Amino acid sequence: MNNLHIKKGDTVCLMTGKYNDKYADAKGTRKTGKVLEVSPKEGKVIIEGINLVTKHVKPRRMGEPGGIVKAEAPVYACKVQVYCSKCKAPVRTGVKVEDGKKVRVCKKCGGEIK
Repeated sequence: MNNLHIKKGDTVCLMTGKYNDKYADAKGTRKTGKVLEVSPKEGKVIIEGINLVTKHVKPRRMGEPGGIVKAEAPVYACKVQVYCSKCKAPVRTGVKVEDGKKVRVCKKCGGEIK
């Protein structure tokens, strides 16, 4: 799995899984977040504020504090979709060629996804 539909910096929406139920807001809408890191080899992405895990960290040097740290864990890329700010919904993306450059576009409204 070397090619993903998600890039670093995209705003994505969680579609399925245990994380969706846990992080859904009061209205039941899906949780969105910014992609911090993409791992195409594993087919996973790390999303800001989603799938938080607790790590117990030991102090490595003198004076460095140890303790319990919350960090984001990876989620499979197939469980998220890109969020279109114009449609206000998770959408599929397409590619359009403009002036010799490929641009990702929303399949619903045709707007450019940055």
